[in-house]
Amino acid sequence: MGCASCGTANGLPKGCKNNGACGVSGCDKLSVFDWLSDMEQPVEALRCYTVEVRFKNDRKEFYENESKLPLAMGDVVVVESSPGHDVGVVSMTGELVRIQMQNKGVRTKNISGKIFRKAHDQDINTWHDYRTREHGVMLEARKIARSLGLEMKISDVEFQGDGQKAIFYYTSDSRVDFRQLIREFAAVFKCRIEMRQIGYRQEASKLGGIGSCGRELCCSTWLTDFRSVSTAAARYQQLSINPQKIAGQCGKLKCCLNYELDSYLEALNDFPPSDASVSTKNGKANCVKIDVFKKEVWLAYENSANFTWYKFSLADVNSFLADNKRGTQVEPLEDLYKSENETLSNYKIDFIEQDDIEQFEKKHQRKKKQRRKPNPNQQQRAKNQSGEPGTQGQRRNKNRSKSGNRNTGNRSANKPNQAANNQPERTSQKTQKPNSPKNKQGE
Repeated sequence: MGCASCGTANGLPKGCKNNGACGVSGCDKLSVFDWLSDMEQPVEALRCYTVEVRFKNDRKEFYENESKLPLAMGDVVVVESSPGHDVGVVSMTGELVRIQMQNKGVRTKNISGKIFRKAHDQDINTWHDYRTREHGVMLEARKIARSLGLEMKISDVEFQGDGQKAIFYYTSDSRVDFRQLIREFAAVFKCRIEMRQIGYRQEASKLGGIGSCGRELCCSTWLTDFRSVSTAAARYQQLSINPQKIAGQCGKLKCCLNYELDSYLEALNDFPPSDASVSTKNGKANCVKIDVFKKEVWLAYENSANFTWYKFSLADVNSFLADNKRGTQVEPLEDLYKSENETLSNYKIDFIEQDDIEQFEKKHQRKKKQRRKPNPNQQQRAKNQSGEPGTQGQRRNKNRSKSGNRNTGNRSANKPNQAANNQPERTSQKTQKPNSPKNKQGE
């Protein structure tokens, strides 16, 4: 979406190149809806002239509008800084700023400075020039830090509006001595250097990205504060403790694990504790799994070779536990499960045949028969069996003929009526009778 600072150059959209951080509705990734914009303080002395100004990414600070300039959301202003001045975008004005200061615990004496004026074209051009240099400066700074052997990662660089100061954001697991690094940066970049260490979640909110849900990261779009997330939130929601699934791009637990935690805790009040056991006539049975939405509980025997899980409703399990409190053991899980499922026989269940889910993936094409390539070993074996002169196949055929004659001789001795048929028949097949002994001998 475009904004007031976007323009055109040579017929093409120029853009503010703020990557969605220019502070206008729809273009600001941490925009705030001013629901008190139509309400003004009737008393002039009680009006709030404090303005919230946003800089690169999610950095926001409060400034006093001492000159009482008519400012609105999206205006580019020049604010006080040390040294020089900085350029930012107004993100909030009016009575909503006072409420925001109360939420963040910012007092009036801790306000950063004051607003000088609205930014001119020269101020905006200088600001954009230094913004375009930030990526190259970050890559050069990483090379210098690597050459010094420092265990740190420079994740972002932010230049001041007038270019007199540059803020380097870095992440590190240990304490870093960057005194020599600051000297190297000051000699190369010719400005005042400020180093700020941030956490991995702050780094993810500054850089942004797409989460596993397919949406932009919450910390870079609308989440303004970070709350601690523990693995207990995943256990309450029956999620597997798999770091690859419950961890975000920052390497920490996902912030969205806290969104539905209160609903799960409220629903779990009706369920028995996780260490509860049901005393049956066949032994104790423990709770191995629960379904919060369907209100179902799975039970399994303790210290038994039978690893079968039996599913019961929440009301049935609570009744089992109530019987145990009265000192009575319930029937075995097998009998209880059968008695509960016998009621399903009174209902007629119609099964609908479902098509194959891969029917659109299969290509209905006839498979072409591929001719097998001749195997050279099989060809050589066929030649040997064909009886070529001087080959091993010929000797085999001679041996077979001898054994065949020997067998026919034995047959003729046993059957004198067929002794005369040992010689080969020279007559044609047409003159032979179908029921003649010659045909039988040939068969």
